Amino acid sequence: MRVLFATSEAYPLIKTGGLADVSGALPKAISQLPNFSGDIKILLPAYSAVLAKLQSIHVIANISVLGQACTLIAGKMPDSDMTVIAIKNAELFERTGGPYSDENGVDWPDNPLRFGVLSRVASLLCSTSTPIKDWLPDLIHCNDWQTGLTPAYMKLLDNSQTKSIFSIHNIAFQGCFDANWIEQLDLPAAHFQMNGFEYFKQLSFLKAGLFYADQLCTVSPTYAQEIQTTQFGFGLEGLLQTRTADLTGIVNGIDAQEWNPATDVHLPKHYSNARITGKHTVKHALQQQLGLTIDANSPLLGVVSRLTHQKGLDLLPDIMPKLVEAGCQFAILGSGEKKLEASFNALAERYPEQISMNTGYHEHLSHNIMAGSDLFIMPSRFEPCGLNQLYGLAYGTPPVVTATGGLADSVCDTTDLSLKNNIATGFVVKSVTSASLLVTIRHAITVWQDKKTWRKIQKNGMTRDISWASSANAYLDCYKKAIERELA
Repeated sequence: MRVLFATSEAYPLIKTGGLADVSGALPKAISQLPNFSGDIKILLPAYSAVLAKLQSIHVIANISVLGQACTLIAGKMPDSDMTVIAIKNAELFERTGGPYSDENGVDWPDNPLRFGVLSRVASLLCSTSTPIKDWLPDLIHCNDWQTGLTPAYMKLLDNSQTKSIFSIHNIAFQGCFDANWIEQLDLPAAHFQMNGFEYFKQLSFLKAGLFYADQLCTVSPTYAQEIQTTQFGFGLEGLLQTRTADLTGIVNGIDAQEWNPATDVHLPKHYSNARITGKHTVKHALQQQLGLTIDANSPLLGVVSRLTHQKGLDLLPDIMPKLVEAGCQFAILGSGEKKLEASFNALAERYPEQISMNTGYHEHLSHNIMAGSDLFIMPSRFEPCGLNQLYGLAYGTPPVVTATGGLADSVCDTTDLSLKNNIATGFVVKSVTSASLLVTIRHAITVWQDKKTWRKIQKNGMTRDISWASSANAYLDCYKKAIERELA
């Protein structure tokens, strides 16, 4: 089985969020399955960060797509033998800023062209016109709107025999653009309609992927059901309802080499479920690093997240003073909505020894917050899967979550019954309100003070298999299903 994994980001080459973690870990996990016989290659744009980190780079082809001259280069991931094909076009991809926006967070105005090129190259590599003559994929796995045009190109322009799977990591991001882009992107205008890639008179990259791909995946079973409802479907629930038989929800795993407290290179002290005392050392070092009062008896609450309405973190500022007065500390890392950033910064100035606010994303600090915190706060309004709550389980940092998407599928609320059955792993907020979040955190802190019960909850989470192995097997089943499916 030859698989091309098309994505707009992949850790450790380039990362803005969870998509990068999945794209870096899932192909590697599938390639290591004993029942997988084949070859997986990752395709992504050659951003400056990718060019700086990719190993053993060599040119494999020069091509022109959508009027853009591109060089296809191949190389290896810096942490594995995984082959990466990168699309080099300095004008499109080698820019100061992020993969999707400039230094001020403003989306690049030519994103339709940039990710149209990614999608078009992906489709060409799956066609008889591929510039890589000795490697034609049996299947392409596309991810999120940035690769959404790929299945459309395959069906409408290439008549490709390669099967396609399209993964929805977050349906809220749809890649919707003015219809004027259709001609420049070489899309057949006749398919700018409801049964095609039209979405409320706009071109939707995401809808194209959902409509034309052979199989659909998303990142948790609960989210697969949620996105077929008006509350969570963002206008695409009708289309997804017609494709419910083709839609599979698979909870993400975590990279156990990258996220393992027993081996984590970022931590000042390693620990495990069998030897948990090292976690106290990490907490002490984190408090010291962030300028918080060094106190083992103060519950330390961690947040590593985009600071957005979706993540429910706007519920937190109103209740933080009450929690600080109760002895809590906060270690916050993230960026997003400026108003929310300002609220956290103001609280950090007001309580400098109890609250630390760190803007942006720092891999080293994120690992230490995950390991050094006592509780991890993640009250999302919707969460397709989420990875941070899984990191919390692995690091003995029970998460406080809402019952949505992958959070509902991965965290078991602490109750008398779940404790008795040894399945309690965290705390579930009953409703998405500040009052309910405060009640849940206070309950969690009460349980934290009972060290015997707390160790039981930590053990339940730390001994769960949340590696990519089982998820990778589920994806492999989807790959086989797609390949065996007869052409429509």
